[in-house]
Amino acid sequence: MKTANRLLLPPFCFNIETDLSLVLDNLKHIYQHAVFNTEQLPDYQLRVCHSSGIRRFLKPQARFFSDQLEPFQPLQSQQAFAMLEWGMNWTVACNEMQYVVIHSAVLAKNNKAILFPAPPGSGKSTLTAYLAFNGWRLLSDEMALILPRTRTVQPFVRPICLKNRSITLAQSWFPNAVFSSVAKGTHKGDVIHLSPPVESWQAATIPAEIVGVVFPCYTDDTELDIYKLNQTQGFMQLATNAFNYGVIGTEGFDTLSAIMEQVPVFEVRYNDVSEVAKFLEQELL
Repeated sequence: MKTANRLLLPPFCFNIETDLSLVLDNLKHIYQHAVFNTEQLPDYQLRVCHSSGIRRFLKPQARFFSDQLEPFQPLQSQQAFAMLEWGMNWTVACNEMQYVVIHSAVLAKNNKAILFPAPPGSGKSTLTAYLAFNGWRLLSDEMALILPRTRTVQPFVRPICLKNRSITLAQSWFPNAVFSSVAKGTHKGDVIHLSPPVESWQAATIPAEIVGVVFPCYTDDTELDIYKLNQTQGFMQLATNAFNYGVIGTEGFDTLSAIMEQVPVFEVRYNDVSEVAKFLEQELL
């Protein structure tokens, strides 16, 4: 039997249908501070369901649909909640044109935001989790929603996606935090989702102003190396991480150009997240 939940995650509302108890249980656990069954009309219709036929009983799989599109191959049913989270990212990245959308974590203090664009494996989400539970406000772990031709970033508060050894590290750092079930053996390895502190949920409609861009890279043998990038270097790296830069045209170019002209941009290599936090607070806030 399918269960529908209308989940308000500003600035979007998702109608989520599922017949998997794993998905429903994790939704209620991870999003306990979000608004369920809102009267607001949904922006997106999402569905996570069992595969049909004999496959459902022999090797259960889950399928994800965004409206009528199925962008991913079916996954093991125990990976279904992670699949929904990735599907929400895919849906927003592919459809939203009212923002300049960057693949980036966003955290803020006193409504001063820093972007952390980075590819998988850079340690971005581990750094994000540390900052979010040490005095910073999480706006997003995955995507910066920037109002065109401004430095204003709109929060899109969702759980932080942690992988492999970062899971154990975060569980030791934050033993009382809210974690999802573990999706084992995904294409990213073992994956878990961490709900941010309640303060981030409560501020989910409060925008922030970008004051810096930091490209993080975790390196075992480097305590802290900081490189200041020029405008051209920063622009090229930021554009590489933009989901819709090539679609929205001039607005995207103008927005990224203005950010590069007005805020400092750094590449940071590190093996100690607390040292990164000190640098951010001393140099960018």
